[in-house]
Amino acid sequence: MHEMSLCEGILQVLETEASTQKFKKVKTVWLEIGELSSVEIEALKFSFDVVMKNSIAKDAKLEIIRVAGSAWCMQCSEPVKIKKRFDECPQCGSSQLQVTGGTEMKIKELEVE
Repeated sequence: MHEMSLCEGILQVLETEASTQKFKKVKTVWLEIGELSSVEIEALKFSFDVVMKNSIAKDAKLEIIRVAGSAWCMQCSEPVKIKKRFDECPQCGSSQLQVTGGTEMKIKELEVE
C-alpha cells in the first residue's frame, strides 16, 4: 500500500515546516488529490491516522479536496474533463488525449498551533 509511504512523506513535510515556522501542533491538513493520481482515499485516511500517531499531527484532521482529471484533446484542440486515464474525449470520441491535470497530490493548507 503506497498510501502509507505517502503519509510518511507528508509527516516529513509537516516536521520540516514545524521546525521552520515554529509551530508545535498540526490540527488540520488539507490535501488536494487528483482523480488520476492513483491514490486510494480510504487507504490514505487509514494510513494518515497510523503514521501521525505520536507526532506533531497525532490528532490532526485530514480533509481531502478532490481535483478533477483534465486533458487536452488533440483532435478537438479543446480542454476536456476525464475521470480515468485513457478515457476517450467526451466531445469527439478520440483517444488522443494529453493529460493536463488531476495527477497531483499536494498539501494545500494547514491549521496549526
